Amino acid sequence: MIDVDTPRDTPEQGADAPDNTRRIAAIWATAVAVPVVLIVGAVALLQINRSTAPEADPAPSASGPIVVPSTAVEIAAPRLSPRATQVCLAVTSQLPNQLRDLPARKVSAGPEQNGAYGEPPITVACGVAQPKMCATVDDTSGTCVPLVSDLLVMNQVCWHFAEGAGKTTFTTMDREVPVQVVVPTSYEKRAQWANEFSDLVVETDKSITEGVPSGCFPA
Repeated sequence: MIDVDTPRDTPEQGADAPDNTRRIAAIWATAVAVPVVLIVGAVALLQINRSTAPEADPAPSASGPIVVPSTAVEIAAPRLSPRATQVCLAVTSQLPNQLRDLPARKVSAGPEQNGAYGEPPITVACGVAQPKMCATVDDTSGTCVPLVSDLLVMNQVCWHFAEGAGKTTFTTMDREVPVQVVVPTSYEKRAQWANEFSDLVVETDKSITEGVPSGCFPA
């Protein structure tokens, strides 16, 4: 007989054949175990990052509407000429329902010429007395605008302002029908509050030049 060598891959007689099922299962177990380890590591890293990251500031909560008294704001309502009545109706028709965050309020008289906002109230009045410039520098009567006084030209409107007890009064100097805004001193940057009305004054109240101080026409 010719003795033929047994192939290396052939198991010897009586030896158990290799368990392919076990080998495949081992391979799958290894393949699955690696991603599981990676996932666990990622979760652990995420937990570490969360625990060490600074807490974000909470989003600011929206403030509620400003509460104002239901009572009407006391304000004078002088009798107006037919022309002034027409202009003031145009002015007040353009008054906003809210001035920044201040809600509009009722007025005690002349809603067709007056308005008010907030508490303490900022008031706007149309048809007040026309400001007159003083004749002399030393006039201290308080019935006229001093020749040496500051004027504010804001958004094409010339305002004279005067400080009083707990308030600043702004009055237009260059309009057919004068408009006056009174801002309590509890408000900061009071000129900017008065300026909130400049645009609607330009739209509804014609500008004039006669009797207007030269300071209203900056070079």
